[in-house]
Amino acid sequence: MLFVGDDWAEDHHDVEVLDDSGRRLAKARLPEGMAGMSRLHELLAEHLGEDSISAETGMLAEGEVIVGIETDRGPWVAALIAAGYRVFAINPMSAARYRERHSTSGAKSDPGDAHVLAEIVRLDRAHHRPIAGDSDAVEGLKLVARSHQSLIWERTRHLQRLRQALREFFPAALDALAVGGLELADPDALELLERAGDPDRAVRLSRSKIAAILKRARRREVEAKTEAIQAALRAPALRQAAAIEAAYATIAASQVRLIVGLNAQVPALEEVVAQGFGQHPDAEIYLSQPGLGTVLGARVLAEFGDDPQRYRDHKARRNYAGTSPITRASGRKTVVLARYARNRRLGDATHQWAFCSLSASPGARAYYDQLRARGTSHHAALRQLGNRLVGILHGCLKTRTPYDETTAWAHRQASAA
Repeated sequence: MLFVGDDWAEDHHDVEVLDDSGRRLAKARLPEGMAGMSRLHELLAEHLGEDSISAETGMLAEGEVIVGIETDRGPWVAALIAAGYRVFAINPMSAARYRERHSTSGAKSDPGDAHVLAEIVRLDRAHHRPIAGDSDAVEGLKLVARSHQSLIWERTRHLQRLRQALREFFPAALDALAVGGLELADPDALELLERAGDPDRAVRLSRSKIAAILKRARRREVEAKTEAIQAALRAPALRQAAAIEAAYATIAASQVRLIVGLNAQVPALEEVVAQGFGQHPDAEIYLSQPGLGTVLGARVLAEFGDDPQRYRDHKARRNYAGTSPITRASGRKTVVLARYARNRRLGDATHQWAFCSLSASPGARAYYDQLRARGTSHHAALRQLGNRLVGILHGCLKTRTPYDETTAWAHRQASAA
């Protein structure tokens, strides 16, 4: 067996090859791309025995080459997996702690990091997770689902920046939106801010233009809302200096244009997510879970993946989701804490899933109410409910059966009785 440490950079890879005993067989700096990958194959072939190649398939025998690298994506990693190497994606924090464990000087270099990664997969690979064998379909779904979620997060950030800018120089605009029953992210609210982006332009905005904006958005009680919005925009207010107002107006206008663009792209990408999710064979099982719709179900499926061998049991899936707690015990003191080192995207999706399940599943609602009655906080109760839902999902995927309310919560109902 050969153990390879691969410390990657944007344009090159530092690699080190060790044998079973930890003896260094080779080290090199390889360029990114086809040339570097070909050189790596040649380097490993020099040290592989003839019995490493299967006579039946002509392929490298499983487990003959084990690679440690600090990423789980990209064409380089895909090429390593395609070549038959067993690849471990090592968390950079784990690699840093391992380096400190063997060296207290604080020295660090790319070749040194490659050596650390090779030693990790040689000695401690049992404590790390190999890259999952997910299908290409779910990998593609993960890309678009993450991009869709990132756009939503970006829109929220830009809305917060726009709100803050308006508070600083034009709070009357926020008051006008409030009295008109408009949310800052609404298309008509953004159009109104484009036409009344500063106090001077807002005073000149006519009632007919405000009404036209509301009518295009199919708002009710247009006349009353138009009058209230115009009054709020023209109300006396404290002002900033002209130069400062102009700067703020430019900032607000740029934020409005960004949000308008994001509002157009989020639904378009959501359609792609829904299409990819609907074509996956596990979609029916995910959609049967209470609280999971198309978008949220796609996120959960994408982050969990579809490799049937990835999770040994329901506990392993819960640990990956970050819903299971961690215990810190020292002497007579034992503390149970939430698991914050986790897949942030999956954790966010699971938290939303638990919240949505409260109105879709009587069993989930009863379990949540029991936790709250014991004094558990809202978010802690949702984490525990999410932990339970992840376990139920694991059982459904394992048995290839859809969710059943009675089966999922029967034991808790019996205990309560």
